[in-house]
Amino acid sequence: MSIITVLGAGTLGGTLSHTLAGRDRVGAVRLVDPSSGVAAGKALDIQQAGSVERFDTRVTAAGDIDAVIGSAAVVVTGPADTPDGEWRGEAALALLDRVAALTGRTPIVCAGASQGPLVAACVRQLGIDRRRVFGSGPGAFMSGLRALVSLEAGVSPGQIAINLLGVPPARPVVPWSSATIGGYPLEETLSPPQLARLRRRLEQLWPPGPFALASAAARVVEALVDGGSRRRFACFVDEGSHAGPGAQSVNVTLGPGGIEDILTPTLSRLEQVQLDNALSS
Repeated sequence: MSIITVLGAGTLGGTLSHTLAGRDRVGAVRLVDPSSGVAAGKALDIQQAGSVERFDTRVTAAGDIDAVIGSAAVVVTGPADTPDGEWRGEAALALLDRVAALTGRTPIVCAGASQGPLVAACVRQLGIDRRRVFGSGPGAFMSGLRALVSLEAGVSPGQIAINLLGVPPARPVVPWSSATIGGYPLEETLSPPQLARLRRRLEQLWPPGPFALASAAARVVEALVDGGSRRRFACFVDEGSHAGPGAQSVNVTLGPGGIEDILTPTLSRLEQVQLDNALSS
């Protein structure tokens, strides 16, 4: 039975726990937070919803970080005492240092929109393998972008293939030249005014809300648990150089141990310059 630990019982942690349970593709969800009463209350509410929403995933709560032991994946969200916040800074690093020591090679997913720097700090300061710790926030951004493109094109979001690179939110790079709608080039399908509208609205997509972040993290977790998935995910990954800007958004494939492949994007000359500038800033 696959057990997923959600670290933090804030708004995002509670939403993610409910999302994972409702999708009913993992065996159990542990909601872990020092505020054990809050975590227990949310876990009980989600568990009781199972009979109505028709899911069998077991949801439990704990207040001790040792509860991460035995997890198939650990997802970092935010603490219950600052419900709309996210784990970050030295407190988050100390917490993840303990998680890494307790869980061996278990993947660690940082689900927050602002946790790109935390991913980089885990690799550079704690020495965690960059294929083991990564962030799912860019996937939430991509869901919003696909929704906007689908409205412009009048098609289902599932027909849109697009990517996010760079260092969002400050320096995002969208490779429009390789994006497609129903298999056809996006730049040939949409008009110049439509493309201009989409580019102007990029800033409005960040930060994604808790439901979008939870949905993106849930899909990543399911790929880790299922194994062998060739689906591509936009994730925050440390770029591997102490001189670089830290975690950047890249396309990856996932397996039980974390990131299996980091995919090289196809870019136009202009997009390559934009990406180089974003990564060298």
